[in-house]
Formats: sequence, structure tokens, C-alpha cells
Amino acid sequence: MKIHNIPPEDVLKSLFVSEKGLTGKEAESRLSEFGRNEIKEVKKKSLVKKFLEQFTHFLAILLWIASFFCFLSEYLHPGEGMLTLGLAIVGVIVINAIFTFIQEYRAEKALEALKKMLPSYVMVLRDGQERKVPAAEVAPGDIISLSEGDRVPADARLIKASGLMVNNAPLTGESESLPRNADRFDGELIESPNIAFAGTAVMSGSGKAVVFATGMSTEFGRIAHLTDAVEAGLSPLQREIVKVTRVVAVIATLMGVVFFALGHFIGRSFWENFIFAIGIIVANVPEGLLPTVTLSLAMGSQRMAKKNALIKTLTSVEALGSVTVICTDKTGTLTQNIMSVREIWFDGRAMDIADENIKKAGELLRIAVLCNNAKIVDGGYRGDPTETALLETGLKLLGDVNAERILEIPFDSDKKLMTTVDKIVKSDPEASGQLLTSIFIAHTKGAMETLLPLCTRVLINGKTMPIDTIREQLITTYNSMTGKGLRVLAFAFKEIENSFKFQVSSAKLKEKNSSLVTHHSLLEKNMVFAGLIGLEDPPRPEVPQAIEKCREAGIRVIMITGDSSRTAEAIAREIGLVRENPVIIEGHEFLKMTDKELRDAIKGKEVIFSRMSPKHKMRLVSVLKDEGEIVAVTGDGVNDAPALKKADVGIAMGMTGTDVAKESADIILLDDNFATIVNAIEEGRTVYENIRKFVSYIFSSNIPEIVPYLAYVIFRIPLPLTIIQILAVDLGTDLFPALALGAEKPLPEIMKQPPRSPEERLLNFPTLSRAYFFLGPIEAVAGLFGFFYVLKSGGWQWGEMLSLGNILYMQATTACLTAIIITQIANIFACRSMKESVFTLGFFSNKLIFWGIAIEILLQLFIVYHPWGNAIFGTSPIGPEIWLILSLFSVILFFSEELRKYITRKVDF
Repeated sequence: MKIHNIPPEDVLKSLFVSEKGLTGKEAESRLSEFGRNEIKEVKKKSLVKKFLEQFTHFLAILLWIASFFCFLSEYLHPGEGMLTLGLAIVGVIVINAIFTFIQEYRAEKALEALKKMLPSYVMVLRDGQERKVPAAEVAPGDIISLSEGDRVPADARLIKASGLMVNNAPLTGESESLPRNADRFDGELIESPNIAFAGTAVMSGSGKAVVFATGMSTEFGRIAHLTDAVEAGLSPLQREIVKVTRVVAVIATLMGVVFFALGHFIGRSFWENFIFAIGIIVANVPEGLLPTVTLSLAMGSQRMAKKNALIKTLTSVEALGSVTVICTDKTGTLTQNIMSVREIWFDGRAMDIADENIKKAGELLRIAVLCNNAKIVDGGYRGDPTETALLETGLKLLGDVNAERILEIPFDSDKKLMTTVDKIVKSDPEASGQLLTSIFIAHTKGAMETLLPLCTRVLINGKTMPIDTIREQLITTYNSMTGKGLRVLAFAFKEIENSFKFQVSSAKLKEKNSSLVTHHSLLEKNMVFAGLIGLEDPPRPEVPQAIEKCREAGIRVIMITGDSSRTAEAIAREIGLVRENPVIIEGHEFLKMTDKELRDAIKGKEVIFSRMSPKHKMRLVSVLKDEGEIVAVTGDGVNDAPALKKADVGIAMGMTGTDVAKESADIILLDDNFATIVNAIEEGRTVYENIRKFVSYIFSSNIPEIVPYLAYVIFRIPLPLTIIQILAVDLGTDLFPALALGAEKPLPEIMKQPPRSPEERLLNFPTLSRAYFFLGPIEAVAGLFGFFYVLKSGGWQWGEMLSLGNILYMQATTACLTAIIITQIANIFACRSMKESVFTLGFFSNKLIFWGIAIEILLQLFIVYHPWGNAIFGTSPIGPEIWLILSLFSVILFFSEELRKYITRKVDF
């Protein structure tokens, strides 16, 4: 018989597993036999194919065409140096391909390393003990525990289920949650309600199941057509870089054509004009820009990971810099998620947990222990922090509580209640001797405003009395406790009459979800109110400073919590989120509001949402986005997934978050800390600004590369800078300092500026005008000065044309190239900030810049003084006095930019 056709009691036997689960050796043996529990990609693009693709993109094709014409011209008109130029351009294509491939490979490996930082884990029963193991190490025969928010790791047959609902969307495409049970099923496997399939999500309830298929043997593995690996698309920033690069290339080509025609018109030869046209194209095209940007984003992701923010997509790095609103949970994000019982109300009075009379609250503490899903595992408490605090306190004061759970109605985020039915054995006072009898008691805990209306009586000093006699005192006490920032839970119970016992017993045997619905209304009414317990969850110490940072950065923070309004406001004031009179919207008010009313409400400076259900976040995020806000939202539960996907930046909790939430999010907080979100936003802004810095740096050298060609055509002078020397700058000396700029630390003012508009372009007018009309012209003047200074010193006369092999000519072009390199050294310091002085930033605060400069100088020394460098780049050694004279232009550029920044700061002030 098939696994789903047999009754639950025979499942373990059929898979040769004991009730204690597999032993460690059995698990290893089965892993060896069946393989790791992984879905394998059948086909992935090879490294060779990825490398070859670097030779066929838009810029490469443009350069291939240029090299073809060079070789053709050498064939038709030999002796003009076209062969050398053609080989140089082919060299550029190869060098650029290698550089791009290495950068993309490093970026890919960096992202893979980040993914490995957060493996998926599963609770399995081995050697009779529950333990957490990586999902990839689950073997056939493993008994696994399933609870709300889990991603099912393998195909498994249920042997126990309590209110279990799963979402089979990854398998069937249907998003509706389906009930699961442990009963045998005679239909098809795929339709069986007793099977939890790999890749599906547990939406509510809990259960135990035995794994019978793993990896590629699962239903998901069979139908997952992974013959073609999904290609990750370019991020908006990368697309912008591609677009800009292509536009620049097209403009450069048009410029080449126009000046080719102009040269022909003023009498230049075809080959002179052809060299000019190729030079203009090569000088303008930023060959190494895209791979440098990609690597910078990947480096930013790695830096964020070190700060406990795991970035799943490069797009998220950009989006972080634009965030205007953070919708954050309170518990565990703003607070420490370390719950402890602080105050209790019972028998008509409130007392501190340290009060010696606290042990008299026996019934209240018993409910806290029994209506609870926390467990003791390996000597420690495991489960929801609220429940672990209740369990720890109850067991500490009462000792062991003997009872058998018969039924559970799981916590409902709408009703904010959880109920269990427990069988308690006690002596019968009416019988003689030690006759024991079993009683069934419903225990309920939840929100005060939901539970109090379900109670008709209250327990005072061991006796029950009408609830109305003490209702006002209860409400006053509740308000007092929540006003202290405590999370307050109410507790109630009800003994179930004999006529109900059979129904409960049958519910236990059937374990069907329909039984929960049947008994729901019967259990949770006419209850006896037992008391209140107030729990404290202290704020994280870093949060107040992070909140202040957000305020200075123009980012609004909206608290969303399931706690009461008073608790939420008290915590909000403690952390500095609220200073005035906030807009507080409770869940029931939220449901009644129209979208227009909600839009008006969220325009307030300080907004808190209390008693909210996670599933309502989706609507709030949608309304905020409709108002033009860039929204980051936190979440950890299954119901948070739609909001995490809808938000511009979805942020899941790494420590307490469910698998479903983590898969839906863009960023995973490894420490669940709100301050980490703010640090990630700061890093996101910094990454974007750093990219803009090195783009400005790279584009600045375009002007001193273009101007010599314009002078060559218009003034009929020897060409001051050869194409090969341009390539030495673009693909040699510029690259390492540019990468160093990508590692700049956040500027002091980065979190004192308003969020960046998504419409703001990377290459905006201020950036381009600074590069093309301010820094670039200074470098161009330096280059031409060096060129003419060497020519005049050697006796050159205006109008005299020099051959390519002339020593004086080669020294002059060397001086022009050296001038560009020297001024670019000053430019790297200039580009570290658009407004802040280098002296304010700290001259030595980015040590990578000095490594970049050192490599830049070493490369230039090789080009100028080594015979190989002379031969490749057409250079000739120059005297040290030339370096000294050209260094003055570096000083001029540096202090000119410092003056511009000073004026800009004064104008802005």
C-alpha cells in the first residue's frame, strides 16, 4: 500500500522507524543512500559561456567594429600604425572582458556567501530527542515537527495534526490554505490531506510527520523544471548604467563621425581623421563602469551583512537609500523580546512578582502553564518569548503541572485568543478511599478586551462571583498595568460538563480541523475570569539613538503592534518615538476606516497602530505607497508575507521570523534589531553616494582625453594623447582608485539629508557638470600644458608635424598622460565628497585610497620608464622636473575643489 493509504499507527512501521525517531547512525546511513535533501539545478551557465558573453555585448561589438576597420586600413594602406591600433583595441576588449568577468564572478560569489549565512533548519526527532538540523540533512524516516510559519522541508506523512493548515501554492499554484490531518486517504497522493509536501508552507496549527521522500524524489523535485537556471535581472541602477553607457557610446560615435567630416573638410588625410574618430569613441566610452558598479553593490551587501543585515537582492541596496517610512513591529524589533513576568492581578488585587503571596495565584498560574505551547528542550525553554516567560514563572512557583492536552484552538490573530482543553486527574471528594476522577477544563488566554466579554464570573479567594461586581476594578487595574508599558494578558477557565466529554474525546481521536470549528463557540463563552499577568519586554538600548537618526534623516517611523494602545504609547515615549500627542489607531478602528480616512490619519507626524493583525499591514503599506512614500516594513509571521512583498523593502526577522516571511523579504535582520534597519539604510545611502563618487571620478578623465583630439583636428598640431594611452587611463590607472572610492565610510551628513527621490538619476546634472565643466577642464589644461611644455623645451615650432617614433613627440605625449594621472590623484580626494572638505572627513580615513594611488603611480612608472611600457604605450622617459611642474596642477585642482565645496556649503547654509 502507498504511504497515504495506511493508518497513522502503521506509518512508522512501514518506514522502519521507531517512536524515538532515527538514530544518528541511521540518519547518516540514509543520507548516504538517498543523498542530501536538495533540489539540484540541472543546467547552469558555465564559466566559459559567461566569459565568452563578455565579448558580445554592445560596447564590445562597437570596439570589434573599430578594430576591424583598423586591420582593414592596415591591409589597404600599410605603414600608418593601424595594425598596432587594431591590436590595442582587441587588447582592450580582452582586458575588459577579463576584468568584467572577474568582477561579476566575485559579486556572484559574494552573494552566494551571503545566502549561506542563513541556512534553513528543521526540528527533527533523533535518538528520542528533538534537535535542530539543517534542512539539507533531513533523511527519509526522520520524524519532523511542523508549526506555523515553517517551510516543509521534504515530502512527509502526517502522524499527528492539530489545526494544521498548509498552503500548497508552490506545488499547485492555488493560494488557498488547506486543512491537513493524519487519517488514511484512499485517493491520489497529490490530493491527500495527510501529506505535507516539500516546499509548501504551514499557515497555522502544528503537527508531526514522517519524511518519506527527499530532494529530487519529492513531488516538488519531480515537477521543478530546472533545466534552465533563472537569470537574475539587472537592478534599476545597473540598467541605468547600461543605458548611460550606450547613450555615451552613441554620442561618441556621432562625435567621431562629425569630426571625421570636419577633418576632411579642413584638409586632414583619411587616416588622420580615422585615428581621430576611433580616439573620440574610445575616450568617451566608460568601459569598466558597469562591472565596477556591480562589484560596489556586492561589497555594500557584504558590509551590511557584517552589520547583521542580510541583503537578498542588489536592488534592495538601492531602495534602502530612498526609504521615507519604516513600518516596524514593536516586540523583538524595538524591544529585546526577552519577556519576564513583572506584575499579577488575582483575588481582587495586583502584586509584584516578588511578592511572597504570589504562590496563592494557583489557578491563574496553572492556566499560564497549560494554555501554552512553549517547551523545555535540553534543559532550556523554547518557544514564543511570551509563552516561555509564562511557563517558566508558572513552573517555578507551582512545580510540575500534570495534565493531558485533549484539544487546542490555536492563537487567532483576529480574536487574539488561544484555548486548550486539558484532562486533569484528581481525587473525588464524594467517593470513599482514593478514587480518582478525570475532569476536562477549557483554559483560555488572550487580550483583555476580547476575553473579558466572554466571562460571566470571576475567581476570588477560591470562589466564583458575578464578574460585574469587579468589572470596573479590573479595567482600572488593566489600564494601570498597560500604562507602565507592560504587555497584559487575561486568563480564564471553564470546567466542561459531562455531556461534553464524549465530543471532546472524539475530537482527540479524529484530530480533524472541523472539530475545532464545532467546539469553538461552545468552549469560549460563560467562562470564569482568573486574573491578569503583566509582562515586561524592555526596549533595546540602541533604539532611541536609531529613532533620532531616522528623525534627522527625514524618515518617519510607524509602530505596528498587537499590544494595547496604552502599552504601545508607553514604550513609544520611552524610546523617543513619541514626543507630542500621537495619532493612535486601534485594530477595530482601522477596519472601519475608509482609505481616504486612513490617508488623512497617517499624515500625522507620530502614528501608532495598536491591536493590529499582521494581515492588515498589507492595506497600510498599499495606502502609504499610494501617497508616494517609499516603504520599508518588518515582519516575522506567515500573515506578514503579503506586506513584505508589497513593500518597497520587506524586512524579515532572522532570529524569530518564519521561513515564509524570510522568503518573502528583501532583507533579513540577523539580530532582529531596529537599529540594524537604520544602519542598513545608512549603508544603502552610502553605497549609492559612493557609486556616484567613482562615476564622477571616472567621467572627469573623459575631458582631458577628448580635448587633445579636438585640438589635434582644429589647430593642426601633433596628437597630444594616443588611443593606447587613453586606454591606459580608462582600464589601468583609474580602476583601483575608483574601487577605493566604493569603500568610503558614511559621511557625517548622510543621515541628516532627506531621503533620495526614486526619480533622482545617478548621473544627474550636478554630478556631470562638476566632472565635465569643472574638474575635467583643469585636467585638460594640465595635459596640454605638459604636452606643449615638453615640445617647446625640445625646440618644436608651431605647425611642425612629428612622426610617431620621434623621441620628442613620445616624451610630449608621455607628459600629457602623466599630467592626467597626477591630476587624477588629486581628483580622487576631490571626489570623496560633493560638499564636505577632505580635512573634515579625515585625510587618512580611507586607507584603500592610498593603496589605489600607490598602484596607480606604479603603473605609470612602468609605462614611463620600463622598456616594455614604452613599447606598448608609445612613451619615452621624462625628467623628474616635469613631474614636479605637473604636480602644481594637482594642487590647483585640489584647492579649487575645496573652494567650490566651501562656497557650496555657505550658499546652502
